[in-house]
Amino acid sequence: MLIHDMNTGDRFEGYYILQNIAQRTTAAGKPFLTLNLADRSGAVTAQVWDYTGPIGPGDVGKVAWAAGLASEYRGAPQLTVYRIRLAEENEGYKISDLVATAPIEMDETWAWLQETVDSIQDEDYRAVCREMLKIYGKQFRLIPAAKSMHHGFVGGLLMHTAYMVKAAAFYAGLYPAVDRSLLLAGTLLHDFCKCEEFVTSALGLVAEYSLKGQLVGHLVLGAEAVSRVAASLGVPEEKSVLLQHMILSHHGEPEFGAAVRPMCAEAELLSEIDLIDSRMEIYAEALQDLP
Repeated sequence: MLIHDMNTGDRFEGYYILQNIAQRTTAAGKPFLTLNLADRSGAVTAQVWDYTGPIGPGDVGKVAWAAGLASEYRGAPQLTVYRIRLAEENEGYKISDLVATAPIEMDETWAWLQETVDSIQDEDYRAVCREMLKIYGKQFRLIPAAKSMHHGFVGGLLMHTAYMVKAAAFYAGLYPAVDRSLLLAGTLLHDFCKCEEFVTSALGLVAEYSLKGQLVGHLVLGAEAVSRVAASLGVPEEKSVLLQHMILSHHGEPEFGAAVRPMCAEAELLSEIDLIDSRMEIYAEALQDLP
C-alpha cells in the first residue's frame, strides 16, 4: 500500500524507505523508535513501541519491510508499526515504487546529450565536455539535481541539464552574438560537481551534503574540476577561465550562492536558463497533485 493511499484505520504492510530515525524513551521509561516511512508517493511519521533494535539512526536511507496500522495524532497522519525489519537486497521490491524518478527516457536523454556534445564546434570545449562526461557520467546520470528544492528525484540532474542544454541551443541560434560552443559547454557542466556535493543513498536519493559540499560547494568544486581537466588537455587558459566563470556565476547573484556575477553574455544566459528550468520544475511539482 502506498503511503498516499493510506486512510485512518487501514492495516498496511510493504516496503518503505527509512528516514529521520530516532530512538527515544516514553515518560514511563519504555524505549520506542520514531521515524518516517517513505515511498514515491510521500512520507509519514511512524512509531514502533517497545522497540530496542536492531534498526537505529544508522539505517537512514535503507529499505525496510513494515506492517502496522494507519492512524492519526493531533490531526496529522501517523503509523503505528507492529513489525519491522530491514529488507534484503534480493527481495522483490521495486525501486520505482519507493523513489520518484525523472519522467524522461533516461537512455535516450543520455544519448541525446552525448550527441549534442559532439556537435560543439570548438574542439577545446568539446574535449573538456567529453572528459568530464567520462569522469562523472555514471553518477551524473542517476543522482537528483537537489536534495529537495527541484528535480529531487533519481535522474533529476540528467533531466535538469538536458532541458537546459535544449534551451541553450535555442538561444544560441536566436542571438548571433552568443558563442554557441561556450554556452553549451558551460550549460552542460554547470552542475556536474553536485556529484561531489551530495552523499547519496543506495537508492540514489540525496542523503546529506558531503564535507566538501558543505564547505566548498558545487560551483567552486566544478570550476576546480574544469580547470584540472582543461590543463590536462592543454586547453588555452582563456577558454578554461571562461568555462570556470560560467560555473562560478551561474547562480546569478552572491546572495543566491554565486561566487561572482555573470560578466559575459553566455554566463548571463546560463544563469537565466538555470533559473527558468528550476522554477518551472518547482511549479510542476507543486501543481501535480492540485485539483
